[in-house]
Amino acid sequence: MLSEADAVAWRRSAAGPVVFTNGVFDLLHRGHLDVLYAARAEGDALVVGVNADASVRRLKGPSRPVRNEDERAVVVAALEIVDAVVIFGEDTPARLIELLRPDVLVKGGDYTEATVVGAPETRARGGRVVIVPLTPGHSTTSTIETLRASSTP
Repeated sequence: MLSEADAVAWRRSAAGPVVFTNGVFDLLHRGHLDVLYAARAEGDALVVGVNADASVRRLKGPSRPVRNEDERAVVVAALEIVDAVVIFGEDTPARLIELLRPDVLVKGGDYTEATVVGAPETRARGGRVVIVPLTPGHSTTSTIETLRASSTP
């Protein structure tokens, strides 16, 4: 995991196109991995923004996240395809994207180019936005609901 300052320094030294994606990554599943693999294929380095716990609670409610920000970030950072991980506290990664100035933004298919934070700025710099189709049947919310249902008497 990198601090924002270390991530900016890393970005300056990164050779080739840098790809950025972000998410909560609460319970890492195949859908997450499919987006991460697709993101990595779009450039020479992949940096992943992970929502801080407070932003997850604001976005997904008081029962989330299941795992804390450090645990989630360490799991993502352990993936061989990920070059850097940064935890961000805002509800969107707009400021982090502005700091890192990635060449490519990648998001899952629950987004459109029009709804990807940082897309206009990235395109204005000559970058690209890539939307990766969702993997059917894989979501953290559905996994949590299944676990809760199976533990209820």
